[in-house]
Amino acid sequence: MTETTKPEAQQDENQIMAERRAKLAKLREEGTAYPNDFTRDDLAARLIEGYGELPAQEFESKQVPATIAGRLMLKRVMGKASFGVLQDHSGRLQIYVSDDNTGKESHAAFKHYDIGDIVGVSGFLFKTRTGELTLRAHGLRLLAKSLRPLPEKFHGLTDQEQRYRQRHVDLLVNERSRWVFAVRSRVVRAMREYMARADYLEVETPMLQPIPGGATARPFRTHHNALDMELYLRIAPELYLKRLVVGGIERVYEINRNFRNEGISTRHNPEFTMMEVYCAYTNHHYMMSLTEAVIRHAAESALGATKVEYQGRDIDFGKPFARLTMAQAIQSHAPELWSAAQLRDRAFLADKLRGLGIAFGDEQGWGSLQLLLFEALVEKQLIEPTYILDFPAEVSPLARRKDGDPEVTERFELFVDAKEIANGFSELNDPEDQAERFLDQVKKKDAGDQEAMYYDADYVRALEYGMPPTSGAGIGIDRLVMLLTDSPSIRDVILFPQMRPEA
Repeated sequence: MTETTKPEAQQDENQIMAERRAKLAKLREEGTAYPNDFTRDDLAARLIEGYGELPAQEFESKQVPATIAGRLMLKRVMGKASFGVLQDHSGRLQIYVSDDNTGKESHAAFKHYDIGDIVGVSGFLFKTRTGELTLRAHGLRLLAKSLRPLPEKFHGLTDQEQRYRQRHVDLLVNERSRWVFAVRSRVVRAMREYMARADYLEVETPMLQPIPGGATARPFRTHHNALDMELYLRIAPELYLKRLVVGGIERVYEINRNFRNEGISTRHNPEFTMMEVYCAYTNHHYMMSLTEAVIRHAAESALGATKVEYQGRDIDFGKPFARLTMAQAIQSHAPELWSAAQLRDRAFLADKLRGLGIAFGDEQGWGSLQLLLFEALVEKQLIEPTYILDFPAEVSPLARRKDGDPEVTERFELFVDAKEIANGFSELNDPEDQAERFLDQVKKKDAGDQEAMYYDADYVRALEYGMPPTSGAGIGIDRLVMLLTDSPSIRDVILFPQMRPEA
């Protein structure tokens, strides 16, 4: 007679937990609850890799010992013998428990184990009649009792919000989720490897800052009691990293957590991860090439390929990224061929934006309006990796002005599938120009722009010591991982995304 574990989702969860607590109480009475004297020697995936292809007769002629531990994911009880499946961080392996090999007492105890229990098993490998590598248990130990049932095994945790709120359960039952975060880890490791080979120094800069800088964004505020001062969670590490360039660290980068007190969407989380990099004696063309190479290397290292499918569209990181100025991009997607002069004519741009139903302020110049027009007409069309160049100076307060055309800057943004993946430029190293542009930002903040920058006198003072010609870039790691793993939301690639409290 075969007994198969009944899907627990069909039972009342409170009843299940009460039964499991009763089992735990008995273990406590016996002095065997939550032991910590079991040592695991082997991993499921390594055993399968090492012995999975051996024919069954090989195990009959020689004994192959193994000791594994993991979570019990499946259990099938059949009289004097039972099967189970243990899952560790590498994968799953079947176990065989019997009166003859494991002992009647241990086998009887196994019959009362629950799905989700953490179990240690030692014994010898063999192949079943169906050819599945299996561990014949000689020793069996319950290491941790699972009091709360896992989601029903045939459906797993499918509710998206619950997956984000209970990531621990999501990782237990969804193999894809474990794969996504393994890819993320490989991406970050590959970026570090590339930067180390290119002789860049990795550093750490403050997350608590007296003045938030390096981007136009609304910061989170906090208070330091001992110093009795207001501080901000960093919105970017840029100004600190450029201080290091002034100090002689000419090739520097940081993989950093940033915090911005802004909206939440499929592309935005209040805290996110970027890599920011700076290199002295280079310009934005060098930095575009570096950014492209780092992303290509990350894709190759994490996936073994540079071509991916994202939401039904093929994206190729292996071929050279396209490059267009902002004006060229607008012209190529405009309903009519607008001239370069028209794209700097505020009245013309204002008329086009009104026609599109896009709001703007009287204080915004042609640069801000051109950017709004680009976002409305072009951004959503940029599927293949594409650099957009020559951003207006009005919307680029930290970027160097372009020689011969000071109204635009040597700035680029990289777009893939209509997502901004990287932002960089030739850095503004003229302290007087930087001071003026900080003052312009202060005026915008006074006029009500909560994302405008503060005036950072200490940073201007650093520039007054002299910063060499430098280029820099920030690469959004979360969005890059979204593309590489075909994840539609940034929440899919952040282990613990920001959520509203449960009711």
